[in-house]
Amino acid sequence: MDLKQIQKRIFENKLTKGFNIDNVEKEFCFLMGEVSEAFDAYNKKQGTLGSELADIAIYLLGLSEMLGINLSEEIQKKILVNENREYVKVHGANVKK
Repeated sequence: MDLKQIQKRIFENKLTKGFNIDNVEKEFCFLMGEVSEAFDAYNKKQGTLGSELADIAIYLLGLSEMLGINLSEEIQKKILVNENREYVKVHGANVKK
């Protein structure tokens, strides 16, 4: 199954189960909450990190479908941009040139 199919499947599950499908702001908040939960699982060395990362992906893909964005295409385009971008080190971190 490709990413676009997964994106559609996630959205269909949201519809079927009665989850949010139209409040984009709320969905961003839920996504941020999942990122926080993943960090917490990592920080506390819990065995749930993989599941929390999956939740992040699910919320991100669901949000992409809500917004009509083919995330697979966008990721592929962004990978090309990043591969061709030059970076410089500033205070130990890579920054766009």
